[in-house]
Amino acid sequence: RDKWSKKMDFLLSVIGFAVDLGNVWRFPYICYQNGGGAFLIPYTLMAVFGGVPLFYMELALGQFHRTGAIPIWKCICPIFKGIGFAICIIGLYVSFYYNTIIAWALYYLYSSLSGTLPWASCDNPWNTPHCTNYFGGSNVTWTNFSRSPAEEFYTRKVLEIQKSGGLYDVGGIRWQLLLCLFLIFTIVYFSLWKGVKTSGKVVWVTATLPYAVLLVLLVRGATLPGAWRGVVFYLRPDWGKLLSTAVWVDAAAQIFFSLGPGFGVILALASYNHFHNNCYRDALVTSAVNCLTSFLSGFVIF
Repeated sequence: RDKWSKKMDFLLSVIGFAVDLGNVWRFPYICYQNGGGAFLIPYTLMAVFGGVPLFYMELALGQFHRTGAIPIWKCICPIFKGIGFAICIIGLYVSFYYNTIIAWALYYLYSSLSGTLPWASCDNPWNTPHCTNYFGGSNVTWTNFSRSPAEEFYTRKVLEIQKSGGLYDVGGIRWQLLLCLFLIFTIVYFSLWKGVKTSGKVVWVTATLPYAVLLVLLVRGATLPGAWRGVVFYLRPDWGKLLSTAVWVDAAAQIFFSLGPGFGVILALASYNHFHNNCYRDALVTSAVNCLTSFLSGFVIF
């Protein structure tokens, strides 16, 4: 079995898998919804007693048996080999919607190259009379029927929801999005087609670029007027929330969603390690980076 050419290739691969939309997108919202700074207590406890041990267990199993998510169950308990197939099917479903979101991002990137951003005004062919540009002036009347130009660009231009009659009539194929999705899957394929030899190089870009973008956005956001109000809005503790069971459930769900144990990816990545690699240290480092990234993303968002 192939091995990672460098230890850093493995660490960046694990960090690149663990740090995703669950950190940048989901954690700030869950943290704000469940008591702000008070939510960090159940989140940390769930990480220490739940997420990190499972993360470490998968690293150890993959490194010891040197197999992926399906054949490893033949070593552990052959009657449970169906779990490995279920993991791969779940991973397939996840790749469908994650790559679709990335295709949307690619379409937005292409659309942003125009002289005037198409979601900055209500003067476009897809806009409706309900489109209300609240940046257009000081006397803007906002009603329950009002829609921002950004929302209408997403729903009526990108997705063309107005051409769909429901689940039984989803409308035609958006060839622009299909082209973006095909391009994304092509990039994914060529990132993996030679195994760790190529993916180990790709992660130097895919795992580090998000941190560069987050840093730029953090510096930019910190220089805006009233930035400290956003930080207070994000971290003001509501200690009463800790008495709610739902908060602890959300903390557990977030740490598992963020670290990603049970998806089989950690097993596969660790299986390319040397047998005597210190996976315990790897688990602590990557888990700490993951949780700190979630915390940092909250400052960027708010």
